[in-house]
Amino acid sequence: MRRPKDYLLLYLKGVSMGGADVIPGVSGGTIAFITGIYEELINSLKAIDRQAMNMLFSFRLAGFWRHINGNFLIAVMAGILTSLLSLARLMTYLLENHPIAIWSFFFGLILVSSPLIMRDIRRWNLGTVIAFLLGIAIAYAITVLSPTETPTHLPFIFFCGALAICAMILPGISGAFVLLLIGKYEYMITALIEFNLPVILVFAVGCLLGLIGFSHVLSWILTHYRYPALALLAGFMIGSLNKVWPWKEVIAYRFNHEGVQVPAFDKSVLPGRYLEVTHQDPQLFYAILFAAAGVFLVVAIEKTAAYLRTKN
Repeated sequence: MRRPKDYLLLYLKGVSMGGADVIPGVSGGTIAFITGIYEELINSLKAIDRQAMNMLFSFRLAGFWRHINGNFLIAVMAGILTSLLSLARLMTYLLENHPIAIWSFFFGLILVSSPLIMRDIRRWNLGTVIAFLLGIAIAYAITVLSPTETPTHLPFIFFCGALAICAMILPGISGAFVLLLIGKYEYMITALIEFNLPVILVFAVGCLLGLIGFSHVLSWILTHYRYPALALLAGFMIGSLNKVWPWKEVIAYRFNHEGVQVPAFDKSVLPGRYLEVTHQDPQLFYAILFAAAGVFLVVAIEKTAAYLRTKN
């Protein structure tokens, strides 16, 4: 029987998960694992099934709430929502005013996360290697072929919500990272800041349905194909590093819905080329410093996880 202080602790763990998922490269699923609520979270989400729906629609609300572990879910989800709303404005400011530093930080986060995931692969075989290489190829192709701006119509926002929330409960890859990869990270951060209710609601519905559906799929995949799945994730993160490279050269422009010219396609370049084409300081020292900070953060999370496991 949980006490009020236990639910406060669950709320704070949710805050940590939400904070992680605002940052591309840090997984809310990893934070859930570190703080000891990962399995309960997955099992609670899996409990939202046909039996739960039957209870809900027959107005057996108390039984429904117990079946889905409602008190636990509401405490964790409230914490996640609090973090998303409070950190959105900070991330927008950093991306607008310190782009090289923040993209370098993201680069360091993702760079070190991949080998840490591969460390958990106890057995490599042909299938695992193929999954790893396939992950690299798919992610890199997406970063090269996809435009900077993807559609903003509501069906696509629904799809983004479903996809991003799947990443949130998957250790090793964050929802923010997925949004970044498909060109909707800054768009959704802005929607949160401006409280764009239609976009937020559609995104939230996509998150809800994706979360319920993917919890079943995730449990099955990690049970039957754990090592290939981890290899695919590790490869996906390595291949996607092109997306968060701090120095970009714009190669094509387009006009947005307000008639303002914005980048449509860009490519990664070396700092020297960046200076040549933009006439702006590549800030190499700060880029290295913040990339190292990203590496340090992920390593610190891993060390914390190891410490908590020994305590238990």
